[in-house]
Amino acid sequence: MPRMLDVSDEVRAEIGAEEADRLLAGENAPGSYDCTSCRTPGDSEHERTSTVLFIGDDTAVLAFAHASCLPSQVVQVTEEQLQGAVRSISGDTVDLDPDKVVPEQAVLGVTSGLVLISGELHPALVVEPTAPIVRPGATDIGDDFLPLLIEQGFMPLSELSEVPPVQHGWSVLLAMGQLHAVLQPSVNGGQPMAWWQAHQPLQVTEGWRAAANKHQQVLMFAAPVGSIGRQPREDLLRGALDKAAANGKLVGAALPLAGT
Repeated sequence: MPRMLDVSDEVRAEIGAEEADRLLAGENAPGSYDCTSCRTPGDSEHERTSTVLFIGDDTAVLAFAHASCLPSQVVQVTEEQLQGAVRSISGDTVDLDPDKVVPEQAVLGVTSGLVLISGELHPALVVEPTAPIVRPGATDIGDDFLPLLIEQGFMPLSELSEVPPVQHGWSVLLAMGQLHAVLQPSVNGGQPMAWWQAHQPLQVTEGWRAAANKHQQVLMFAAPVGSIGRQPREDLLRGALDKAAANGKLVGAALPLAGT
């Protein structure tokens, strides 16, 4: 039975016209699936469904999402991100070499909150990994999380007295009023790729969303593991940010808002 699939031109170009036609004819597409965005069940026989192709360095995963959650698109991710997501994505894995599956990686914890700077509330995302981040290929056990971000253009912050500079090429993807991803520029100048992507879209408050739409940008702050912690209130989160900044363990940037 033909499926109610949306296959974008960029997805078709990656998987080939023949494979795309087979999907549309229902030969290779699943009837039921778990949406790669909201993680709830979907049915491509009865509701519009988007094909979403995640592409790493050596691996591609074709996943499915409710068309109301995500449009059909190609998402460039690192091979490590893709391998870690394979277990949570309902889709077909192409050219997956079992020998290349990497061990459990550090997870980036992301907290949203409003931060008061110069008398005005700004929407913010605070990123803190669950373990030290080591530079690819490094053999020591140090933490290169902040140096890697500084090399990308994020600014070291000693205090939160002013809005950090805009990080052009990066953006925060907000769709259907929910937080989906932080995007970074592609290394080859193509479509932006996901630096961080929510396994399930994160809910944000009305106040946070209103501030994001007002400023059309989101402040992103990042700190090494153990610097911020999970703070239950925004005043405690601000206190933890101020402490991290004073200790030289905070970087930040303003990222343009993508979506609404």
